[in-house]
Amino acid sequence: MAGMDTKTLLRTLPKVDELLKRDDVAALISLHGRELTLEALRDAIEATRAGVLAGDLAEVSADAIVNGAAGALEAGARRSLRRVINATGIVVHTNLGRSPLADAAVEAVAEVARGYSTLEYDVPTGTRGSRHVHVEELICRLTGAEAAMAVNNNASAVLMGLAALARRKEAIVSRGQLVEIGGSFRIPDIMRESGAKMVEVGTTNKTHLRDYENAITPRTGLMLKVHTSNYRVVGFTEEVSSADLVELGAKHGIPVFEDQGSGVLIDLAKYGLPGEPTIGAAIAAGVDLVSASGDKLLGGPQAGILAGTAEVIAKLKKHPLARCVRLDKMTLAALEVTLRLYLDEVRLFAEVPTLRMLTMTAEVAKQRAEVLAAAIRSGVGDLYEVTTAPDVSRAGGGSLPMEDIPTTVVAVTPRSGSATALEAALRLGEPAVIARLRDGRLLLDPRTLGADEEPEVVSALLAAAR
Repeated sequence: MAGMDTKTLLRTLPKVDELLKRDDVAALISLHGRELTLEALRDAIEATRAGVLAGDLAEVSADAIVNGAAGALEAGARRSLRRVINATGIVVHTNLGRSPLADAAVEAVAEVARGYSTLEYDVPTGTRGSRHVHVEELICRLTGAEAAMAVNNNASAVLMGLAALARRKEAIVSRGQLVEIGGSFRIPDIMRESGAKMVEVGTTNKTHLRDYENAITPRTGLMLKVHTSNYRVVGFTEEVSSADLVELGAKHGIPVFEDQGSGVLIDLAKYGLPGEPTIGAAIAAGVDLVSASGDKLLGGPQAGILAGTAEVIAKLKKHPLARCVRLDKMTLAALEVTLRLYLDEVRLFAEVPTLRMLTMTAEVAKQRAEVLAAAIRSGVGDLYEVTTAPDVSRAGGGSLPMEDIPTTVVAVTPRSGSATALEAALRLGEPAVIARLRDGRLLLDPRTLGADEEPEVVSALLAAAR
């Protein structure tokens, strides 16, 4: 067909009816359905027509049209939410889904998702039950709280706490704690939506107990303490302890609500990480209500945990917002299993990926990096220059903001082409491998790689080179 003019080329475009007689098109229909396949074939024909009219195509190929339709169908069938390999060294990576779940939690999710469950059914009595029971006793046991509940995230937990305790009342908060977290979630905004009137006290770096006391009026409904889990104010600083706020609150009959953000149930300092306030410590100090995330340092699914006095939690359970932000059966299943793992700290650190990765020693990270580097050299040959180098990992997810976690990375430099092109090729692969770029090198941090994922990284590097 070389040398054909545009009109002649357009006359050679195959009709859809002709393409439907092909075996490869029949296979596409079997896989994707007739309607989607017809749509893809028509789109491919139109794209070919446009190419001919633009002078970009010198021939028309039915095979190319069918292949184009097949590629479009495959791309359309590809799930938007899918697995990626995290080689960034950022453990709680918000953009990549935060904390990966323990295998036992994944199995629990699959079990309840596959069929019916005891979500709101009490087996002993054969009557309607409450979805709160699946995690309440565990949270209370792990924190010392009188009562507890869980909602869909910590932002919802804060909103509910403020709405239930301080709606149409004043809520006192330190200026140094008016935080903003990812997605532009700001404490002042959530207070406004809850119906509480925010009363700021103190300064950015210093707030004293007298600042709270001087702000108390007959309209005060709550004192709010917010842990700055995603940043630190250092230097000439001072803030009021939970215990002192509780004492002041008891004196004036005002409840204290502490938003801890990241969600910590155990003392991380025992495992070489910076000490973070725990839910149990706040409860022990007498705080009426504590909120925290279930999917950051706790290592579970996205959830908001609320623990406190029986009186306060009862108010929250009855609040109209409780139904709006309640957890579904799959999240409850994952959260229950994750909390159960906290009953045995040895098993906890072995099975919860977030805690296992955060507490991986520098020595183990170095060993893992050397093994990965050797595997890349063996599997990819001399296509890349592969070295190891000391570096730092991050907790991520707005947690432990000042902490550099020592690690060793595998640095990969293409012998032809650029590291930027390599990063894009890995990111666009299946599964996508997400890595870091620095100084013309691609960096792979073994801290966030599963041992079973390392061969996939090697295969992805080989595919990218090809």
